Amino acid sequence: MAEAETRAGSLLRRAEGVAYWSAAAPLAACLPGWLAYRVACWRGDVSRRLWPQKRAEMVRDLRQVLGDEVSGDEVERLVRELFRFRSCEIMDLMRLRGRARSLGRLVEIRGREHLEAALAEGKGAILCTGHFGAHQVAFSLVNAIGFPVTTIGRWDWKYDTTVSSAERRFWDFAFARRVIRHRRRPHFEPWPGRFTVAIQAAGALRENEFVTICSDAGPLAADQNRSLAVPFLGRQARLLPGVVSLAKVTGAPVLMVFLHRSADYRHQTLEISPPVPMEGDTETAFGRCAAAIDAAIKRNPASWNLWFETEVLVRLGLVPATPPAETTAGELQQSTR
Repeated sequence: MAEAETRAGSLLRRAEGVAYWSAAAPLAACLPGWLAYRVACWRGDVSRRLWPQKRAEMVRDLRQVLGDEVSGDEVERLVRELFRFRSCEIMDLMRLRGRARSLGRLVEIRGREHLEAALAEGKGAILCTGHFGAHQVAFSLVNAIGFPVTTIGRWDWKYDTTVSSAERRFWDFAFARRVIRHRRRPHFEPWPGRFTVAIQAAGALRENEFVTICSDAGPLAADQNRSLAVPFLGRQARLLPGVVSLAKVTGAPVLMVFLHRSADYRHQTLEISPPVPMEGDTETAFGRCAAAIDAAIKRNPASWNLWFETEVLVRLGLVPATPPAETTAGELQQSTR
């Protein structure tokens, strides 16, 4: 009986996710901002109720990582906000239509002068962030206001064997096309042991473009020997210092980028930092980037998307290994991407 209920819950989540991405979110995105994001919050609350296993998993992970910093009530509030924020991020994506003006009116950009200074120097810039807030949307906004952007990263659904070909086509249509239309080039896709992506990224920087990278992704097994242990969320986490390696080779500045959502859910602030100092060895320089991501997460834990992915938290070394979740990557994308 429990297995049947789990299967039924999985099917219900998938159906709800497809309906929201395909119809509800695109239609709601045409409404006034205050109403569109109220719909998104309502959907986030529904997703939280439909996915009790994921909710319990997130509560456990938050308590393990944040410990005494959060009370029981605060953990429950964070989980609610996480589901709401992820639903709001889908609304952000839908409002990128056209020239992204619908979304741009709701986002205050602080630090644009650092982008302009990098462009004037002629070496481009590396925009570094974590899986924090609507980071893909943030990069699209930077491109939409006139700074050519290309991202280093992979679409997870293209390589997950649990995702069907139909699901891959769905995510290409529902998600990837909306992001790619606000990019200078397609993604540079990194592979363990291959250095093609570094050459591609260096070429874009030489053409005075902006390359983006998320530096908080848990390293795969093949990349563990290249990772560094750095202070992160009160622990020593394993992270890949590729952003620093690329900066040292090309001379391009590294700017930290974070998109913060306000209490009303619709307004956001895109903060772009001055160049991060690259003096010292790779570990020292990368420690500054990791510290900036750490500070952003501690400022607003509900904006860190990796709370949804226990497997990544395990690879980072933030939580101990646990039995595989019964949910699939396809469900995670549909319910919370």
